[in-house]
Amino acid sequence: MSKRIMTVDDSASVRQMVSFTLRQAGYEVVEAVDGKDALRKLDGSPVHMVITDLNMPNLDGIGLIKGVRSHAAYKFIPVIMLTTESQESKKVEGRQAGATGWIVKPFRPEQLVSVTKKVLG
Repeated sequence: MSKRIMTVDDSASVRQMVSFTLRQAGYEVVEAVDGKDALRKLDGSPVHMVITDLNMPNLDGIGLIKGVRSHAAYKFIPVIMLTTESQESKKVEGRQAGATGWIVKPFRPEQLVSVTKKVLG
């Protein structure tokens, strides 16, 4: 069974690029438009990793990470931030919320696949 990854971004083009890249690498992908949508779609379904933007309407990436970490079933799944933000203060805030890693946009497809393989083992 392939690993299922959720990609969360309010930009349809970024979601499509991430989804396409991960599917090409053999992963199953679930898409969500923001943190609220992601938490609703996570509800009970098996997801092995979350890749999320930081700046989104309704519920941002930090809020999403906190929501994911408060769910017993998802407490330990990897969460990667994929964002244009590169300031150290944002990275610290992400880590404190429970982010596993950080990729700065624009990203290279092979970079995303490499990080995904490393994180999922």
